[in-house]
Amino acid sequence: MGIVAGLDSSSAFTRIVVCDTETGAVLRQGYAPHPQPTGEPDGGANPHETDPQAWLLSLGEAAGGGLLEGVQAIGVSAQQHGLLPLDPQGALVRPALVGNDKRGQVAAADLIDAFGGRHGWVEAVGSVPHSAQPVAKLAWLARNEPEAARRIAVLMSPHDWLVWQLLGRPVRRTTDRGGASGTGYWSAATGTWRPDLVELALGHRALLPEVLGPADAAGTTPEGLLISAGTGETMAAALGLGLGPGDAVVSLGASGSVMAVHHEAVSEPGGLVTSLADASGMHLPVVNTSNAVRALRGTAELLGTDLEGLSELALKSTPGAHGLVLLPYLEGERTPNLPHAAGTLSGLRRDSMKPEHLARAAFEGMLCGLVDALDVLRSRGVEIRRVFLLGAAAELPAVQAAAPGLFGTQVVVPAPADYAALGAARQAAWALGVAQGTLAPHTPPVWPAPAAQVFEPGEEFAAWQGVRQQYIATREQIHPGAF
Repeated sequence: MGIVAGLDSSSAFTRIVVCDTETGAVLRQGYAPHPQPTGEPDGGANPHETDPQAWLLSLGEAAGGGLLEGVQAIGVSAQQHGLLPLDPQGALVRPALVGNDKRGQVAAADLIDAFGGRHGWVEAVGSVPHSAQPVAKLAWLARNEPEAARRIAVLMSPHDWLVWQLLGRPVRRTTDRGGASGTGYWSAATGTWRPDLVELALGHRALLPEVLGPADAAGTTPEGLLISAGTGETMAAALGLGLGPGDAVVSLGASGSVMAVHHEAVSEPGGLVTSLADASGMHLPVVNTSNAVRALRGTAELLGTDLEGLSELALKSTPGAHGLVLLPYLEGERTPNLPHAAGTLSGLRRDSMKPEHLARAAFEGMLCGLVDALDVLRSRGVEIRRVFLLGAAAELPAVQAAAPGLFGTQVVVPAPADYAALGAARQAAWALGVAQGTLAPHTPPVWPAPAAQVFEPGEEFAAWQGVRQQYIATREQIHPGAF
């Protein structure tokens, strides 16, 4: 019997769960928001720049009251796409750059051109630069803050930096495969850094952390607390959900993402796939869409209701929405690559011009856009046997009614939980077990599956496939050759 902790430092807060190593049962929990920045020239107004000391302050607050008493190991999960540029002594040369900082869009486009186009990047690291990635943030820094850029000697991500701080800032700096794979200068296919791409973006090379294996320990604190490798939030959540080969996750935010566990790195010549590694030794290819719940919110506003009301309306219609098809490209689209497209409502007839049919078309259009993303992964050989549906919209009855038939798989809607923190705790238990000789380095501890609702495709499967074909035909008519 042992006790481990999982720490998730997101963009806004720190959450800690303390778990039993054998059962994964949550024994204690802690939470604290990141303190608001003060004394900065812009008053902390830029959400994409932050002082990482705030992460340590909220960590300390979340861990207060003896929360970590008896804990033997800690795993760290943190927000992805963060860049901490350090000087040779390990001090920040400027505030950390975090999130999807749109300032890096031009820099990302220039990087694509400078390295043989999209195909060159896919060959090198399995993804095409975009504004959120550290490689694009580096290029932006080199162009806009050349003096700061010249002082950069070491590059770290948020989880690397937090692990380093917990260990007392040792000479050795570490990361994991999952965190490294999101940088734009590490290849999931070869498992190696690409320092030449750092040099392309920054103008010179910088020291990069040692990439640990999934069950490796980053080190031990002076108090004897083992710190595991840590990872990014996406990879930690996958570990917390207990995903394995054949599992995919569809995340319903304003935009959408689809990721699946696969045994090898996956890429796509046009760069639709971002080839990430996971925290278990497998791979986690991701396909992003620009539009998901924003299509529902827009339709709800048009009809003078909210998402729950839109769901009720949609269920008064029937599959196929009386011929109405919504292509939900309201913000352009990443999958397919149609950045300048607009949304399209097709199939209007007198008998289909009713609120319930428009509501139904919105749900079907959003989900079919996500099936397009799933099909990109399937076309690259990724087997998908069940889909985990995440996000508040996953609870809507209209989503739950349509998703199994359109995805063509069992759909699992897990109960809300701190899956990134749970995954970090599971990683800590794994590293602790390996260190103690009780667990194998290739198999994480088996913890019970999360509580969830499960939905099957059912008897209407053929009708839903007809809806899918109606959507494809409309997409091909309006955007021929989009895929």
